[in-house]
Amino acid sequence: MNSLTQGTDEPPDGAQTFQVSGNTYDAFMGRYSQPLAAKFADLVGIQTGMSVLDVGCGPGALTSELIDRVGTSAVSACDPSPAFVQDCRLRHPEINLRQGRAESIPFEDDTFDAVMAQLVLHFVSEPAMAASEFRRVLHPDGVAAACVWDFAEGMQMLRYFWDAALVIDSAAPDEARTLRFGREGEISQLLEGAGFQQISESTLTVSSTYTDFDELWSGFMAGIGPAGAYLVGRSEGDRAALRAEMLSALDSPTEPFTLEAIARCAWGRSPD
Repeated sequence: MNSLTQGTDEPPDGAQTFQVSGNTYDAFMGRYSQPLAAKFADLVGIQTGMSVLDVGCGPGALTSELIDRVGTSAVSACDPSPAFVQDCRLRHPEINLRQGRAESIPFEDDTFDAVMAQLVLHFVSEPAMAASEFRRVLHPDGVAAACVWDFAEGMQMLRYFWDAALVIDSAAPDEARTLRFGREGEISQLLEGAGFQQISESTLTVSSTYTDFDELWSGFMAGIGPAGAYLVGRSEGDRAALRAEMLSALDSPTEPFTLEAIARCAWGRSPD
């Protein structure tokens, strides 16, 4: 079994479901990842004087927050998606940005005070290797931190989608069942296994407001991530049925509505 999965379903390589433009991603997930970035950086204690690496930077939600806190010269980033690397480079041309995966971080040993991975671990094929890479590129006593959505209960946008999908397809690859690290203690255990110390864990809550259901639905139709990939791979009839089920579950909103998202976070110190 691929280390990405918990159940019997084998989702595609996570990185391959994010080959979209930054603007498209922002309309779907960036509306959550941008406010999450500020809370995540606060939680980890990122401040002036630190050198920080953003692993799996995407189009740059966390990258932008880190630049605001520590300055352009102190921020580096990497992502496996060529599209995301291009968009992040356009937005932040002066940072040290490289294409590369968390399992093989394209930076030298003992380089950073902090390594942060926001909404990445779900889609890493070899998480233990990634955690070892976090430690490799950190200074002694540096901090590694990761956060992911709580798919089972806390990420309402995706929970509504997968609940609707399961009504029309009992074999739908619900991310709460197929992906790791959305449960209490899972990120902490990963960091502990890589030798990190002083490990802490918490949750962060953000939200996003939609003008109407069509705005929400269009994000899924862009084919982003496991949910989007699943949706665009279904027949037109299945998509219509899923849309109707999800709309009904949301009580067919006729006014703007807000959905919440809870991220599980853990961070720890590299040994001296």
